[in-house]
Amino acid sequence: MKTKGFIFDLDGVIVDTAKYHFLAWKELANGLGIDFTEKENEQLKGVSRVKSLEKILSWGNKTLPQDEFKRLMAEKNEDYLSYINRMDESELLPDVRNKLTFLKNNSQSIALGSASKNARYIIDKVNVKDLFDAIVDGTDVSKAKPDPEVFLIAAELLHIEPKNCIVFEDSVAGIQAANTASMVSIGIGSKEVLGEADYVFKDFTEISEEFLNTLINN
Repeated sequence: MKTKGFIFDLDGVIVDTAKYHFLAWKELANGLGIDFTEKENEQLKGVSRVKSLEKILSWGNKTLPQDEFKRLMAEKNEDYLSYINRMDESELLPDVRNKLTFLKNNSQSIALGSASKNARYIIDKVNVKDLFDAIVDGTDVSKAKPDPEVFLIAAELLHIEPKNCIVFEDSVAGIQAANTASMVSIGIGSKEVLGEADYVFKDFTEISEEFLNTLINN
């Protein structure tokens, strides 16, 4: 059996913390008298905290002094962290633990490749940290996806060639990053959105052990 590198994005793949970002941004925007719905939230996905707050202010035609801007960014993060503090294993997305365990039991190398600076804390809260051989998060990278930096660092930490790595992603930028790195890209979500991926599944319940074995042995 070959050893491949299986690299997982965090949000939308292992857990769904996007709802907590939404609640924290909504609280901030509403506090400034700015309307904030799922529609606005979509435009903040994959966008940095600074850029997100700039967008929200532009929607409300507001400007803030620098110190107030910084204070609000910190406050948003505090709100978000208070939600993740309450996370537990029940927040794992369907069948994720089974698939991670299957790969572990088959001596495969597993890494986390996430832009989140809270990634280590979150996988600890949902009790899967021990299943990862390497963790790359927002504190380790300087370039955002679609730049492949996060996945290339993960491959390096696993000591596996990029062409022998398989990436699980739920975002277009993530799939593009995996493709640029010459890795096998697997989209978790809708085929309409993630059409650039080599394979797309709605979630991990659709991924069979036979399919994982094929990836390992190819």
